[in-house]
Amino acid sequence: MEPFALLLAATLNAGTVLAFASLGLLINERTGIVNLGAEGMMLVAAVAGFAVAVHSGNDWLGFAAGAAAGALLAAVFGVLVIWLNTNQYATGLALSLFGAGFSAFVGIGYTQQKLLERPRFAVPWLSDLPFVGTALFKQHPMVYIAILLTAALAWFLYRSRAGLVLRAVGESPESAHALGYPVRRIRLAAVMVGGALCGVSGAYISVVYTPLWVEGMIAGKGWIALALTTFATWRPARVLLGAYLFGGVTMLQFHLQGEGVNIPSQFLTMLPYLATIVVLVLISRNANFIRVNMPASIGKPFSPGG
Repeated sequence: MEPFALLLAATLNAGTVLAFASLGLLINERTGIVNLGAEGMMLVAAVAGFAVAVHSGNDWLGFAAGAAAGALLAAVFGVLVIWLNTNQYATGLALSLFGAGFSAFVGIGYTQQKLLERPRFAVPWLSDLPFVGTALFKQHPMVYIAILLTAALAWFLYRSRAGLVLRAVGESPESAHALGYPVRRIRLAAVMVGGALCGVSGAYISVVYTPLWVEGMIAGKGWIALALTTFATWRPARVLLGAYLFGGVTMLQFHLQGEGVNIPSQFLTMLPYLATIVVLVLISRNANFIRVNMPASIGKPFSPGG
């Protein structure tokens, strides 16, 4: 059972990367903003987090730097699409391209850098349990923070007044504006929080998940996170489950290779992206289901002047 426990532990680790980014994008889309720049934000955050962790020796400062980098890029994106009414999709793609190029340029000096010896984490007593101890209770604290964040976000969206206002902005910004809510500022705040969570995800990859810096190391995870929000129909709990599902598919390729399964490595590498396409195709067959759960104003610009 030990290999399966290790596979489950690796699934939770890989799923955490997607969970942070997907929750951030979910917050964006709940206010009606589509940000296709997750890949670029995660790349810049990855190099920022890695650089700070290398120079400070503190992983948590690296996460903070990644969050700050993601929030800063998201703020620029937010100003462009919310105040200047640029096309959300084109601006997001431009942000992804910028992030890829900028991170490659800034990260040149860090490709040979190494972090200090990685600390090992374990929950006292529980980590000694057979199977579940290895699978569930020897994870980095950020794994548990992602689970708590999911629960907190679900409560915020469906049990708090602020969450109701945020969802109202995504459903009908005109009505929210008529009631006196600052729609643009709410959207900008949501975009920046979403960018910060994408930044945490990027920093987690370079500081904990890998841990190193390599150009283009996000390798499409930002796009998978974007697909996950649709897969989860904009529900936090489903986002977390979907993140673990895709994390499991990602880790399965390494598990099969380790077991000596005679499948070309190229096909195994394709598994996460193939799963993404299959899921999106299956969901797209039920357009009414998506329409009912999707924020009504998603992707649509809003101007207070009408």
